[in-house]
Amino acid sequence: MKKVIAILVVVLGFAFNANAQEVKTVSLEQTKGEFTQKQITLSAGTYIFEVSNNNVGTDVGFVLQPKGKSGQKNHIKEAYVTSLVKNNTKQTSNKVTLKKGEYTYFCPLNKTPEYTLIVE
Repeated sequence: MKKVIAILVVVLGFAFNANAQEVKTVSLEQTKGEFTQKQITLSAGTYIFEVSNNNVGTDVGFVLQPKGKSGQKNHIKEAYVTSLVKNNTKQTSNKVTLKKGEYTYFCPLNKTPEYTLIVE
């Protein structure tokens, strides 16, 4: 009986852990000089950013940083796309765990403004 309970506890622990680490995808689209999503609100958690280049005419990227902190040293490097997003293609970032707070996102290659991402 103790063995059955121990196995049940281990199985439930793995199931709970898998659910707790659910990764969600945030899709973003860039057109010439801007993102089509002007502000994003998310819950705290782990995300992958999928960035689409919709006929920008040049390669694009993605930068995420805490609001009020600029400069490359403050970029959340895991949020960078894994390679530049070629014209009319998509690319994803690595997993990024976001805590409650405000962030900004932009693309220096496409010269977009900084947009707000809020994590509740």
